[in-house]
Amino acid sequence: MQRLYYSFLMLFVLHSLVSCQDDDPPLPDNMVQFEAETIGFEAQATEIDVKVRFTRATDAAVPVTVTLQSTSLTYGTHFTTEPAATNGAIDLTVPSGSSEASIKVKKVAGLLLDGDEEISFTMAAASVGIVVGSAASLTLSFSEILSQNAAMAINGGGAAYLNKVFIDLSANRQVAVARIAWDLGFFAGDDFRVILNNETGALAIALDKTDLNQVTAQDTVALVSKLSLDTFSPEAMNFIDDVEGDLTKTAIASVSATDSENKVYIVNRGTKGAAARGWQKIRVLRSGNGYKLQYADIKATTFKELTVAKDSNYNFQYVSFTNGAVTVEPAKDRWDIAWTAYTYKSGAIPYYFQDMVLLNNLGGAAVAKVPASEVSYDAFGESHLSGLDFKTNRMAIGSDWRFTTGEGAPNVYIDRFYVVKDADGNIYKLKFTAMTQSGERGKPQIQYALVKKGA
Repeated sequence: MQRLYYSFLMLFVLHSLVSCQDDDPPLPDNMVQFEAETIGFEAQATEIDVKVRFTRATDAAVPVTVTLQSTSLTYGTHFTTEPAATNGAIDLTVPSGSSEASIKVKKVAGLLLDGDEEISFTMAAASVGIVVGSAASLTLSFSEILSQNAAMAINGGGAAYLNKVFIDLSANRQVAVARIAWDLGFFAGDDFRVILNNETGALAIALDKTDLNQVTAQDTVALVSKLSLDTFSPEAMNFIDDVEGDLTKTAIASVSATDSENKVYIVNRGTKGAAARGWQKIRVLRSGNGYKLQYADIKATTFKELTVAKDSNYNFQYVSFTNGAVTVEPAKDRWDIAWTAYTYKSGAIPYYFQDMVLLNNLGGAAVAKVPASEVSYDAFGESHLSGLDFKTNRMAIGSDWRFTTGEGAPNVYIDRFYVVKDADGNIYKLKFTAMTQSGERGKPQIQYALVKKGA
């Protein structure tokens, strides 16, 4: 009888545990909104994406209806959209497992504008279980804008930190690019420099050879323990680019005008944010005022060649060993800061950090930190600009905006904000308002406002 009693007791306990699990609170409703409230359509651009974002990936296909109303423009005559609009409405479907969808707006060829044209998009309806957020409408201006006051949810790709996101404060624009989309960046300035992808943890080491076809797998045997961030070795600092962004301290030496001085390098493409993609052997030469890249798999007996021309509108031109020439960052005067995961340092050891913010120092941006104890973000105005100590190194913000240990972590610091000066002289105050969305990292949020317009 006692044995039977304990059996029933155990069944009751197990049932209670299962019931408790069944009673776990459901996830909050997914929220959908536009990525911004105002964006500008640059004069030279022929198309632009208007993006709709969810706070988390959908677990089923979600229909969203967006209405549009144009000012001084006629649909079909002056512009079109993909998907097409019917009776002033666009029906979008966000696929299962996705967290965004886009409406592509295209100018009709030969369109002449006065500068006051715009299209207003409004979130009209979403399916059950989806709530519309505060950015329920978006105005697309057919001219460049100068953002006055805005908030932005950065599309970092979630907990896997899939993207690097370039942010242009004055245009209220963000451009998200997969971190694994590129392997080498070729400097467009006066010097001949090649950078590695610090966002994937790439490393490179020179061999005492100048012919790729003479390089075999045997040349890499002794490098396995060296070309890795996972060894946590100070020696690895010699095989990555300077973490502060100093172009005179790249892992690959300045490309010489004398071909015989340009060595073969072994490149570990990095494993951060992606599965291992193998190593490459490369050699970079000058080609006129540009570059010639020779590259191949380690065991290959032939190699590919790619010519890379400099374009002074950009900081770098980019190449993927998989896809050849690729577009990564916007023009150098079209972004101010970038959010990404990044190889930095912990003491004398290279260390891979998440949630890093880089300054576009090569494009002319500068930043100053302001303690909230001296003046609050809301109160900060043009009269507070004098005496600010503007920094121009890439890591001037870095990880300084957030903390990942201790009470309340991970979270943003509320005792500081930043003042960013862009290449056009516009000055913005900037604060980080969230490190996560619905508890998920990789989706930080910022707020910024114009303090002084550039001359």
